[in-house]
Amino acid sequence: MMKEKLLLDKKLVEKQLFWIEISYNECTKIGIKTEYNVEEFGKFETLCSRYSRGIDFLIRKIFRTLDEYEFENQGTLIDVVNHAHKRGLVEDIDELRVMKDVRNNIVHEYIEDELTDIFEEVLEYTSKLIHMIQNTLAYMERYSNQT
Repeated sequence: MMKEKLLLDKKLVEKQLFWIEISYNECTKIGIKTEYNVEEFGKFETLCSRYSRGIDFLIRKIFRTLDEYEFENQGTLIDVVNHAHKRGLVEDIDELRVMKDVRNNIVHEYIEDELTDIFEEVLEYTSKLIHMIQNTLAYMERYSNQT
């Protein structure tokens, strides 16, 4: 039963990655500007949403699923991140904290001008998030073929 959950979560994170990459590629083409037209702003806003959901999903869902599957102690979020670091899924714990802070800034920005101020950070950290998700999927792949 636990393996089915792991495989289902793997499919879900693959979908997350697919949509994050689409938004990331669109916004990379737009680039960082002082002003955005409505379509460009919408694409960046979508990227911000996908980034936020992606980082939450990875840490709160996927890393916890891996802990459960590998019989790690179900502890705090800090424990979950430390376990992910030991697995080599997170290179730098402090950088992951910054990535979570960027996510928090996105969630709490209600004014358009202030949201545009974080687009550059979102582009930078989305690239790192994509890499982290790819590492995690490669790690999870080793369980796909086990019986």
